[in-house]
Amino acid sequence: MPSATKPTRAPSVAGATTALVLLTALNFVNYIDRYILPGVQEQIKGEFHLSDEHIGALTFWFMIAYMLTSPITGFLGDRFPRKPMIVVAALFWSGINFFTASVHSYNSLNIRHAALGIGEASFGIFAPALLADFYEPDQRNRVLTIFNIAIPVGAALGYLVGGTVGERYGWRMSFIVSAIPGALIALLIAFFMKEPARGASQHEKTKLEKGTILSLIKNKAYLASILGYAAVTFSLGGISWWMPSFLQRVDGRSQSSAAFLMGAITVVTGLGGTVTGGIIAQRWSRKTSKALYFVPAISAALAVPPALVCFFGPKSFTIPSLALAIFLIFLGTGPVNAATVNAVRPEIRATALAGQLLVIHALGDALSPRVIGAVSDRSTLNLGLGSTLITLVLASIIFFIGSRYAPPLHADEAVATA
Repeated sequence: MPSATKPTRAPSVAGATTALVLLTALNFVNYIDRYILPGVQEQIKGEFHLSDEHIGALTFWFMIAYMLTSPITGFLGDRFPRKPMIVVAALFWSGINFFTASVHSYNSLNIRHAALGIGEASFGIFAPALLADFYEPDQRNRVLTIFNIAIPVGAALGYLVGGTVGERYGWRMSFIVSAIPGALIALLIAFFMKEPARGASQHEKTKLEKGTILSLIKNKAYLASILGYAAVTFSLGGISWWMPSFLQRVDGRSQSSAAFLMGAITVVTGLGGTVTGGIIAQRWSRKTSKALYFVPAISAALAVPPALVCFFGPKSFTIPSLALAIFLIFLGTGPVNAATVNAVRPEIRATALAGQLLVIHALGDALSPRVIGAVSDRSTLNLGLGSTLITLVLASIIFFIGSRYAPPLHADEAVATA
């Protein structure tokens, strides 16, 4: 077991708030950058004469780089200061976006997209681990819900920037526009954010010892959180990637109209779902720590019927059923991330988050865009998107099983379960 020596000084409220604001802002830009490509993929497909499977493969190579980077960044994040690495990662991916203007072949676009994955994987590991050191266990659901509000808002703006700027000025200009905010926020972090000591929120000094990393594969609460999240990521990643194309092909909308609708739906329902799910889990957690698993389990199960109607129902129901499905899926975003960080000790938290990123993308959105594209090439895009219904059901089952192993959040709960 890791040793605990003298207590560490608790982080200041002002320092914690500054970190939360800046890291949430950078996460917002992170998702803008990631979702520009789906907004312009029909333009790219036409320019390079690509199939749906080729378009889906762009995300595959992004995720390959993302996953190969995560074990390295997890190792670094548990041993070195995270703030400078966050700054470097943000400047790196901003630079990659800027130089997308020089891409003129499918292979070079693949290389560019893979390089983007390196920078984003670094941030995705360091930021939640750093925030967990600012806030105590019973506050992490609230904090990570705020942090993850950036996902639907950033994704929505990514669709809008990609679709509208791309349609008017060409798809390359969309990536150039997105490069500036990331660089600016990186500089703000460099000058104004402080880094807390590892384990500071738990008032103890931590030490990394041999064998603790291997304990992750025996940690049932941790495994359930990341495997359930992987199944949700397969569904959400596939829907997010292909719905702009679905709205253009099946509903007959223009690129800018599809981008606007997808962006509006994502920001309103995704933001509403993230906030609502976080509030429900925060209140429910006062009674039981299992709430961090119950909320994503219920949300995944409830999302299946509206998603089914969206893919296979009448056109008049496509938009409202899509909005409801996304709202329900996003209910579990904050709670599942809180469940992951609460399931592990501070000294291996970056490694645990690296494992989370590796698993959710290897089994999730690294596969789903390409799988959906391959099915679409051989049948219809409706059937391709239908594969996401299976993984939503699987996610719900995994989360319900994982709730049995949820660690206590409060001292009285720990005594009751002892």
